[in-house]
Amino acid sequence: MQNIHDQRLLVVDFGSQYTQLIARRIREAGVYCEIHPFDIPEIFIAEFAPSGVILSGGPETVTEGQTPRIPQSLLELGVPILGICYGMQAVATQLGGRVQGSNRREFGHASIEMAAPSDLLEALELADGSIDVWMSHGDKVTTLPDGFVCTASSESAPIAAMENVERKIYCVQFHPEVTHTTQGAALLGNFARKICGCNATWTAANIVEDAISQVRQQVGDDHVVLGLSGGVDSSVVAALLARAIGSQLTCIFVDNGLLRKGEVHEVEQAFSNEAGVGNALPLTIKTVDARDEFLSKLEGESDPEAKRKIIGALFIDVFEREAKALTGVRWLAQGTIYPDVIESAASKYGKAHVIKSHHNVGGLPERMELGLVEPLRELFKDEVREIGLHLGLPRSLVFRHPFPGPGLGVRILGEVRRDYAETLRQADDIFLEELRAAGLYDQVSQAFAVYLPVKSVGVVGDARRYEHVIALRAVETIDFMTARSARLPYELIEKISNRIINEIETVSRVVYDISSKPPATIEWE
Repeated sequence: MQNIHDQRLLVVDFGSQYTQLIARRIREAGVYCEIHPFDIPEIFIAEFAPSGVILSGGPETVTEGQTPRIPQSLLELGVPILGICYGMQAVATQLGGRVQGSNRREFGHASIEMAAPSDLLEALELADGSIDVWMSHGDKVTTLPDGFVCTASSESAPIAAMENVERKIYCVQFHPEVTHTTQGAALLGNFARKICGCNATWTAANIVEDAISQVRQQVGDDHVVLGLSGGVDSSVVAALLARAIGSQLTCIFVDNGLLRKGEVHEVEQAFSNEAGVGNALPLTIKTVDARDEFLSKLEGESDPEAKRKIIGALFIDVFEREAKALTGVRWLAQGTIYPDVIESAASKYGKAHVIKSHHNVGGLPERMELGLVEPLRELFKDEVREIGLHLGLPRSLVFRHPFPGPGLGVRILGEVRRDYAETLRQADDIFLEELRAAGLYDQVSQAFAVYLPVKSVGVVGDARRYEHVIALRAVETIDFMTARSARLPYELIEKISNRIINEIETVSRVVYDISSKPPATIEWE
């Protein structure tokens, strides 16, 4: 098998909010790439030996002296370079061109027109010589560096694209990585495949084959334990390891009493012998009924952070207890994915600011003295889903909405009680069932119900009902950093409300949350 990492691109991050989108588009073109900060040392660049380099956008301005610059060694590599937005401005500045602040910031949709033949832009199908793109810049290139030609222009940016074919440097002022740029994926694919000469080896089948080989080499004949949560990442890890090492894997699934309706059964069925996930040997799942332990520990506690700590600490205790009862376990498998690695600044030479310290199991590896197996460490969430389907996991599991680690514990506002959890479970199930029936489940990014610690008067039949309130939350988002409430049909919301109130005696009122993020968060706690 060809090494799927041999041909790879380096995405240099200047702090753009779109940097991860660049990498995802390159991988969608079948080419492996990695994101690293702009201040990587020369030794890393030499070791990485990229087939091409992409310079991201960024929030800074090259018109000031102390802002990020392109490492000189990158400009001297001799491989194709693509500068995007700030990347283009940095290229222009460092190679003798000129960049100035624009009188009018160009943000949003714009139209560019071809100004000269272009190896980069030739992949685009232009309508009347122009194409719609997405701009987001305050500065613009006003003077070309020596050897460069202007290949496209817009109303606000006369030099909207430029290239030096001899030096293999190509630059665009717009953002081809965002979906708002028409044919942006084609442009990036043209750069990765044709200009950089990379083959499309980054496919689900090849990723799975490579991961299986790596796991077998790492683990050998040892036994591995995995905390199976029912979420996408841990489920795909289970399916992948099932194919790689079969009976050497034991999954521990902790039922903490705060799961969604039918979740235990769904997960057990997905990995049953009959399901044949991953064409693997029988997968061992140990389901632990810890409902009483969790709910008794949470009794009387209403502070959300305290609830999170209680649930997290108890999960570690239960998992550790069950894992220690197994024999021969030397490895702990985790569903770490690539955004976790990026956000933790966990690259070999990375000097980026740490956004968050990533941990999947809250300190468990140190306590148990186990080695880590992280087969999804290089993958984005959409790639994880793709290989999950390739491995035979049901679509309903692979494309299920995100679910918080503490489960319903942070969707029950205030004290967590067994009867509250059961009420919320039923309401949430009705909500999701109706979304699926209406064909809208996959159209929203996340949807769930919230149990509010307030009571409201209602009338059911001729009787007065004084019970709690359920809030419905559905959002649309691309990256979960920002989100807006989903514009669900009023008729559907009304139907869901009627079902919840009529079918659940402990609910008297249903409301719909229309808050956006920011200022609100997606979850209520």
